Amino acid sequence: MTHYTGLINRYRNRLPVGANTRIISLNEGNTPLIQLQNIPRMIGKEVDIYVKFEGLNPTGSFKDRGMTMAVTKAVEAGSQAIICASTGNTSASAAAYAARAGIKAFVLIPEGKIALGKLAQTLMYDAKIIQISGNFDRGMTLVKEVADHAPVTIVNSINPFRIDGQKTAAFEIVDALGFAPDYHCLPVGNAGNITAYWKGYKEYATDRVCGNRPVMCGYQAAGAAPFVLGEMVDNPETVATAIRIGHPQSWDFAWAAQRESGGWFDKFADEDILAAQKMLSQYEGIFCEPASATSLAGAMRDIKSGKIPEGSKIVCTLTGNGIKDPEIAMMQCADAKPVTIDASLDAVKRAILDGL
Repeated sequence: MTHYTGLINRYRNRLPVGANTRIISLNEGNTPLIQLQNIPRMIGKEVDIYVKFEGLNPTGSFKDRGMTMAVTKAVEAGSQAIICASTGNTSASAAAYAARAGIKAFVLIPEGKIALGKLAQTLMYDAKIIQISGNFDRGMTLVKEVADHAPVTIVNSINPFRIDGQKTAAFEIVDALGFAPDYHCLPVGNAGNITAYWKGYKEYATDRVCGNRPVMCGYQAAGAAPFVLGEMVDNPETVATAIRIGHPQSWDFAWAAQRESGGWFDKFADEDILAAQKMLSQYEGIFCEPASATSLAGAMRDIKSGKIPEGSKIVCTLTGNGIKDPEIAMMQCADAKPVTIDASLDAVKRAILDGL
């Protein structure tokens, strides 16, 4: 049996690495493509819905795909430190891959605006955390400015190697299905992911690995929806912290993906995003973070309305693991309290019968 050693080695001929490049990897990628069984029946439409569960990457999010490439190339160039602005997932990933490479990671995060699970990860990976009294967009501006004055490599998605790594998710989907889906639904924040998936699908179609390309559907939170509004948002707000971004860095590329694929952007209230997250957990056994569920919220609405027609094959990207944001999960389950009983057989039997 061949031991899987990460996405760079799997797709080496499609990535900008050489025979002597030192690969910085945590065996990321190769995440499951899970066909939903119960939610499609609840929608009442004949569709095939698959979720690409990126929450099973090493640090629990899709960011690892891009980070393995970004850090590999930074090390190849002789860099001793990397830097990023982050709403949480990028900081955790950057810190982990920096630790693996033996270099330093500096992360700028919005003070009080990062989920506890993501902050804990970044602390454990021993990154230098710099909290700012501003949002992600302000942090991104500072990162770009400081990179001109300090010996650090930016590993946000403005780094093109990040996009190269992330495009491999599209390769994996086609490799698993034997074709590209009809529609691909994604949450959109900084917009690097929709950019990367579209790049991957186009490369596979150009090389005739698949004969079709999907319609790209990008979904945002209502309080952080610059693509839906058609203009940047200065003070984005949403419970879905991973997409709480008002000034996307991949603005032009994301519009190109939407336009070239014939796709669209839409927005959802926080309540709809959290409802989709809860549905995935309760009816499919898949626990993703809130931002991830935006892709399913979008797919369900567009299937019900007929915008995505019956008979379609749909992939929804779930960008991160639900354990990343335990506070939101506990808030949603406020009514589901643990039951405390006597430690006796009769008490346990009664509790089970009461719960049936």
